[in-house]
Amino acid sequence: MKGKFFMWIIGLALTLTSATGQETLNTAGTMMENEEALSIGGYGQIDYNQPVGSGAYQNGGLDVHRMVLMFGYKFNSRTQFVSEIEFEHVREVFVEQAFLQYQISPWLKFRGGLMLIPMGIINEYHEPSTFNGVERPNLDNIIVPTTWREIGAGFTGTFPVAALSYQVYLVNGFNGYDGAPRLSGASGFRKGRQRGAESFISTPNVAMRVNYFGIRGLQLGLSGYAGNTQSTLYDGVDKDDAALIATADSSVVGLAMLGADARYLHGGLQLRAQFNYGLVSNSSAYNEFTGSDMGSAIAGWYGEVAYNLLYSLEQFNSELIPFVRFEQYNTHASVEAGLAADPSFQRSDLTIGLGWKMAKGAMLKADYQIFNSKGSDDALRQFNAGIAVWF
Repeated sequence: MKGKFFMWIIGLALTLTSATGQETLNTAGTMMENEEALSIGGYGQIDYNQPVGSGAYQNGGLDVHRMVLMFGYKFNSRTQFVSEIEFEHVREVFVEQAFLQYQISPWLKFRGGLMLIPMGIINEYHEPSTFNGVERPNLDNIIVPTTWREIGAGFTGTFPVAALSYQVYLVNGFNGYDGAPRLSGASGFRKGRQRGAESFISTPNVAMRVNYFGIRGLQLGLSGYAGNTQSTLYDGVDKDDAALIATADSSVVGLAMLGADARYLHGGLQLRAQFNYGLVSNSSAYNEFTGSDMGSAIAGWYGEVAYNLLYSLEQFNSELIPFVRFEQYNTHASVEAGLAADPSFQRSDLTIGLGWKMAKGAMLKADYQIFNSKGSDDALRQFNAGIAVWF
């Protein structure tokens, strides 16, 4: 299983590096387009989350959810370095991005380091003033899962005539097993993110994205990811020891994920939609070996409608944006024989909210959420308010 996936990934990556497209830069990448050698920026999110409607008193939560400092350096016109240092919940520190980029030609740029996996909208464009709602969509938290970044290398480029962009990278995969299972039906692959912190690799995985921007106001994206999770059980195993190799093979699963997304802006109207589907191979053997309950498929989608009420009022240099978002996601979209699908993993969320963007990069938010799961008759409800900045 391990060798088969490795050869398939390498072949697919070599094929896709010859594809056409335009690079879809994330915010930190865009930061590098000015003429200064050193660039400094940042974003932050401060949240208030209050459960409501349970018939009992419940404390709300107040949190400096994240503060991120962005540093970039342009060595010359071709060579750039991009980094993001994230402080979460005041106490936790992470490196969210750290990659070197070299422009070979306008249609071909090399990237290497810790990079965001180009899957969906939010994983790359996750600055809090760029999306509606205090919290990111749960589809992106559970299925994608945001913020998903790994160490690797690859290529990205721009073809303006075709109105296309592309990214293709070879990266390390999720940590599926390191003495304990990291994957589950409840959280999918989220706890398997290695995030560049002493990551280990058994086989490389491939991540890719193509973006189309040829129609004014419309962005269409198609993302793909394929490969195996990683396991510490492969480390030191003799290549002729079939029994130990079989045991190690039982500690990994394969993931083939497809994502499609669309963003449309016309006047004050703002529309967003996203779909993700992931096939999980070897889940039966993984569950039997680890005692986990990983499904054989994960899936989800959401649609969002928003409108800037101040769009046509020239005297206001700000935006007032009511929005509605509905999402459905399921980490047990399919299960292998011997495992019963857990109905509580089939969830749907409704979010209704309002955002005031008082200036570009500065925003106040409030929303009301209703969380439903198929396995429960009682919906959970929550009020959220937040402060978002990006500069």
